[in-house]
Amino acid sequence: MLNPNIGKLIMNSPNRYRLVIDVAHTARQIAHEMEANGEISTEKPVSIAIDKLAAQLDAKN
Repeated sequence: MLNPNIGKLIMNSPNRYRLVIDVAHTARQIAHEMEANGEISTEKPVSIAIDKLAAQLDAKN
């Protein structure tokens, strides 16, 4: 997903700080999995995490 709507992400989170924590936690998991599998990605784990959370919101709606 290209440039997910940050407003939509914030509206579906209790507050923006919780959103940041969720993104950081997901990004750490992604980075750890990539390192364990020996994967190399040109996309940053934070970008992947934001896209993943946005996709989950789209799936809900």
